[in-house]
Amino acid sequence: MIARVLVVLLAWCSIAGAHSFEPALLDLREVAPGVFDVVWKSSTPQGAADPLGGLTPVLPPHCHTVPLGPTDEGTPEPTHFFRADCGPTGLGGGRLAIDGLAGSSLDVLVRVTWHDGHISTGVLRSGFDDLVLPGSAGGEPRLPVLLRYIALGVEHILLGPDHLLFVLGLVLLVANLHDLLWTITAFTAAHSMTLALAVLGILRLPSPPVEATIALSLVLVAFELTRPPEVHSLARRKPWLVAFAFGLLHGLGFAGALRDVGLPPDRVPLALVGFNVGVELGQLAFVVVLLPIRTLLQRAPRWVRLVPAYAIGSLAVAWMCERVAVFWG
Repeated sequence: MIARVLVVLLAWCSIAGAHSFEPALLDLREVAPGVFDVVWKSSTPQGAADPLGGLTPVLPPHCHTVPLGPTDEGTPEPTHFFRADCGPTGLGGGRLAIDGLAGSSLDVLVRVTWHDGHISTGVLRSGFDDLVLPGSAGGEPRLPVLLRYIALGVEHILLGPDHLLFVLGLVLLVANLHDLLWTITAFTAAHSMTLALAVLGILRLPSPPVEATIALSLVLVAFELTRPPEVHSLARRKPWLVAFAFGLLHGLGFAGALRDVGLPPDRVPLALVGFNVGVELGQLAFVVVLLPIRTLLQRAPRWVRLVPAYAIGSLAVAWMCERVAVFWG
């Protein structure tokens, strides 16, 4: 029974692969003061069901729109082009929304490139389907920003199998709950630090090596799980130290996803805190689910305890090869 549960969990991870954030895109570029070229693009390839069907961008009421060129020409995804003339008022302080987004599972990345080169970004989704642009008094309300980024954080950790498998490895590696608490706390502290440093632009590392090293961290944890408990390796003696070291790398992986989403310029600290809280809530929920399985595994024969180790290792090696191949792609 234990082995079956673990096989289902690890099979889901192999199907999911490393999580990528692929929203629809609403891109506005200010080509003249108050005049914007707008691209409204799906994340699905041509010929597939178009998630944009029934969804319409809503600009401030003083903006007048006209079609701009043919729809879908030269693009692999369903795409719509138009121009919006918002006059001297422009978009500053106005609201962008997606009509029909309520009840949809689609995420929409909004990106506004202003005439001076400054870029504003945000994410729209069901329940948070409008965005206040910089320029209004106080900007976008704090609570919607906080809740939206908490939800994004939860989604990213729960749909990121490489991060979840590392947490699974830590839970299975650490013998007692006291040490497990310190180990998970160290992992949390480390990836919170590098997440903030990377998103704020203080720490910059290229994404492909970071993602490949995250996969390598899974290989090393899987190797530790195959060793007998009486082998007093560093990972067994000081798991919190290993978790902290690799947590620094995983934080850079979280930062890559958050950079793809973007942060509201006038609510950067709040959005960053919200995303990090969401990641921790998702991680905590995953650990709580794992604890009963961990207890059963501790009483199981050794061959059963080795199932997750070899499964994690196999997936991690495949991901590492795939990510290293990107270097020469």
